[in-house]
Amino acid sequence: MTQPERGSYRRIATEEAFSVPEVFAALQDWVATAEPDEPDRDFLSFLFGQDLPGLQRVRRQLLDLEDERLKIMDDNGVDMHLLSLTAPGVQTLPDDRACALAAHVNDGLAAVIGRHPDRFAGLAAIAPQAPAAAAAEIDRAVRGLGLNGIVINSHTRNEYLDDEKFWPIFEAAEGLGAPIYIHPRSPSAQMAQPYKRFGLETGIYGFQAETGLHGIRLICSGVFDRFPDLRIVLGHLGEGIPFWLWRVDYMHPVRSSHNSRPKLELKPSEYFKRNFTITTSGMNWHPALAFCVEVLGADSVMWAIDYPYQLTEGAVEFMNEAPISDADKHKIFHGNAERVFRIAT
Repeated sequence: MTQPERGSYRRIATEEAFSVPEVFAALQDWVATAEPDEPDRDFLSFLFGQDLPGLQRVRRQLLDLEDERLKIMDDNGVDMHLLSLTAPGVQTLPDDRACALAAHVNDGLAAVIGRHPDRFAGLAAIAPQAPAAAAAEIDRAVRGLGLNGIVINSHTRNEYLDDEKFWPIFEAAEGLGAPIYIHPRSPSAQMAQPYKRFGLETGIYGFQAETGLHGIRLICSGVFDRFPDLRIVLGHLGEGIPFWLWRVDYMHPVRSSHNSRPKLELKPSEYFKRNFTITTSGMNWHPALAFCVEVLGADSVMWAIDYPYQLTEGAVEFMNEAPISDADKHKIFHGNAERVFRIAT
């Protein structure tokens, strides 16, 4: 297919990371004292502790919102970034510090969006380790600050959101119609060890395995029978789940003798198609995109770059040249993001 003209699509990128110096400092303090089996300890030690050119670039670009980032967007015809605090957010920190930092991040994010309302939208950071405070921050950030949803970096203290103690977060999000973007982080301590021998715990495989597990846990726990209007967003073309939907449906009714799963009102794949939207972040591969469009429909796919961990040029070229219809390309580039995250058209 011919490449579209530069201005023929509005391009809204939906998994675009940033940070602030205070979170960097807090995570560096945490890494210095974290136990060896803490998820993300090795990843953050590498991110902060190495001076490789690529890591220097990532650290610089995470902290930049209004200079280099905007120039890269302009140079590549990207209209908007949906910004989210980079993983693991504040989820490794003590409750009080995590809650205070989340509020600080959200205030700063809202201020940046206010200065560039046509270039940025944002997802609220929260501290899931304090569920009641997290629910209150969702209300403040979405209703008070005008942010467009919530980001949660998968498990928190090795616990998953299907645990009922986290459900105040779901109640707040569903009540506000605010999507929750579940972003990857390193596998929880219970599952991490086999990944570490060959460095598999991060983007090469561990991130998607961890976050895909989280999505399947939410479905099979019955969360979406309790919260039928809850919207979950997963990156990396659904963290592998779309490719397993047939088998998950096939195996779900099979009850093991020692661990019976809850009965659900729908098939697992029906919850995924009803309650989940996926993004293309970090998956610039046309066969995988075509499969997801065929299985889920173009209305369930949004474009993303995964900036600054992935390069903008490659993500733009990937979507420009995707062998899909022009109508579907408009949905994926901008229409679905405008609808799901309530971004002004």
